[in-house]
Amino acid sequence: MTSEFNFFQQWYPLSPIEDLDPNQPTPVTVLGLRLVIWQPKLSETFRVFLDQCPHRLAPLSEGKVDEKTGNLMCSYHGWQFDGEGICTHIPQAENPELVTQKSKFLCAVTLPSRQEQDLLWVWLDVNSAAISASVPLPLSPQVDASKGFVWSSFVRDLEYDWQTLVENVCDPSHVPFAHHGVQGNREKARPIPMKIQESTPNLITATTGISSIIFEPPCRLEYTTKIDEKKQFGLVFYCIPTTPGKSRIVGQFPRNFGKTIFRLTPRWWDHIENRNPLLDGDMILLQQQECFTKQKENWQTAYKMPTSADRLVIEFRKWYDKYTGGKLPWSEVGIAGKETPEISDDRQFMLDRYKQHTQHCQSCRTTLSKVKLLQSLLLGYVAVSVPIVAVLPDAVRIKIGLPLIVLVLLSLGIYSWLKFWLEPRFYFVDYVHAKR
Repeated sequence: MTSEFNFFQQWYPLSPIEDLDPNQPTPVTVLGLRLVIWQPKLSETFRVFLDQCPHRLAPLSEGKVDEKTGNLMCSYHGWQFDGEGICTHIPQAENPELVTQKSKFLCAVTLPSRQEQDLLWVWLDVNSAAISASVPLPLSPQVDASKGFVWSSFVRDLEYDWQTLVENVCDPSHVPFAHHGVQGNREKARPIPMKIQESTPNLITATTGISSIIFEPPCRLEYTTKIDEKKQFGLVFYCIPTTPGKSRIVGQFPRNFGKTIFRLTPRWWDHIENRNPLLDGDMILLQQQECFTKQKENWQTAYKMPTSADRLVIEFRKWYDKYTGGKLPWSEVGIAGKETPEISDDRQFMLDRYKQHTQHCQSCRTTLSKVKLLQSLLLGYVAVSVPIVAVLPDAVRIKIGLPLIVLVLLSLGIYSWLKFWLEPRFYFVDYVHAKR
């Protein structure tokens, strides 16, 4: 069955801008295409290339931004490319004119990219750059400072497919149970009357009382909740297919109230206390659900969905079957779909916050480095202070030694909190539903 929906001629957000390092290339994968993000030295915008050097197909993401030229240099043979992908230097060229004579033939593959709403966007079809200019980005109307909104951002790689991710975000009724104690309360779970307002190839909308939900294929899934006539908050999720059995979520969380608390809350704290625990609560459930679902003939016979709370899930699944043939276009990039995934019992792998989030997040990376440095300084203070107190004369030991020992004990307390409570939250925290 031929897909009516073109997944490649779409805009996808790759990452929040603030999480990208302008000093070194960043690899990312979307729909099986390995890409590299980098920023020319004198440019204010990032570029997105196919992660292959045209010379011998080495990954450009292993390269560097040359300090002298500001161009992207391949670390295999030193070829360099400017912001437009034009090859500017080949160290092995006997004749320097070779580079200019064959510049079009030697280009890196560039993809259209834009920076909007604090996100870096990419258009995946290199052959339709002209079309990309006329296709609007799937932006949220709530991520708009001129309307009084503030927002935070988040990114994490996930151990389950894009369609499982979209289905999960379409489903508000799981929140009181899967996220009990984080964002929900199972004792307060109630029926959720849901109505589908519109369903077309390019848009599905639904309402649930005070909230409205929009799914704009292939990636934007947005909740808008009005508390009263003035106050509202949103959940803006971009669901991105990466490889078979894996996906990435880029989230933005706008609101037009509580701005003081928002500004005082560190971004990294929001990530370790709210955003990561929410995704931890889903990870094991969804990975195993996906495995069981793919063992069945189809979702219609596998799922039992008698309540209106599942209506948006049903509508998405119908859309997926009708317009994509129930599959993603892995074959178009030479990848075989993961037809029979296996259940993983390795919880540390499944809930690996460092690999899935921390290494991608500038706020969490920086804080983790500072936490480790502070631990070293505290241990250094203890190692120096204890011998000093031990050799102090008896006459001054109480006056000087006692305050030093108090500070030693305080330092050990802070060190223990950093080492055994805070630091692990950047790496792994098990999420056991039965214990919550």
